[in-house]
Amino acid sequence: MIESLEVLAEPLIRSRLESLYCNLSKTQSDYKQLSSDCEQYFKLIQESLPHHLQHSIFLYEDAQISLQSILERSIYLQGFKDALYLFNELHTSIN
Repeated sequence: MIESLEVLAEPLIRSRLESLYCNLSKTQSDYKQLSSDCEQYFKLIQESLPHHLQHSIFLYEDAQISLQSILERSIYLQGFKDALYLFNELHTSIN
């Protein structure tokens, strides 16, 4: 049941997270500024590295993005499971 929930929820989670990021970048100046700062610092680090390490920084960034993606999906899915659990508990206590 839980694994099938994860499979069914995956497209919804991806779409919702993309929407949230888009909204954050439009409405939260702190988020927008920090995001811009991160990109600028990363580019500075990347440009400062010797040529033979350029691929390593690319791999590092790719791994970080993959980790962040897994974390985001897991947190979102856990929040959804928690909401279903609370709904069930409330429903049971009312009856």
